Amino acid sequence: QVQLVESGGDLVQPGGSLRLSCVVSGFTLDNYAIGWFRQAPGKEREGVSAISTSGRIINYADSVKGRFTISRDMAKNTVYLQMNNLKAEDTAIYYCAASKFYSDYATGGMEHWGKGTQVTVSS
Repeated sequence: QVQLVESGGDLVQPGGSLRLSCVVSGFTLDNYAIGWFRQAPGKEREGVSAISTSGRIINYADSVKGRFTISRDMAKNTVYLQMNNLKAEDTAIYYCAASKFYSDYATGGMEHWGKGTQVTVSS
């Protein structure tokens, strides 16, 4: 059974950092691309970052480039999203999602989704 479980969300002050984790089961990271998405209240879901099955293709939304870093630990079946210099506009529920095809990230049509973790950036 495919499962994705996010953790690491919290309340943090502007300029602070968080590391989100996405632990996957039921598949391996060399077979599925992983994407991080977020949805803020009243806004549409948007893609934040993605990593391909090989790990060689990585994408970041313009709004997070230079601040967020996606990585993965194959042995732990875990994908991370390191978020630095957080801003109020980063406040959202963050979801990780998996798909056999990296191209699904662009459309948001990922095959499997986690339940999300709340990130709140506020002073």
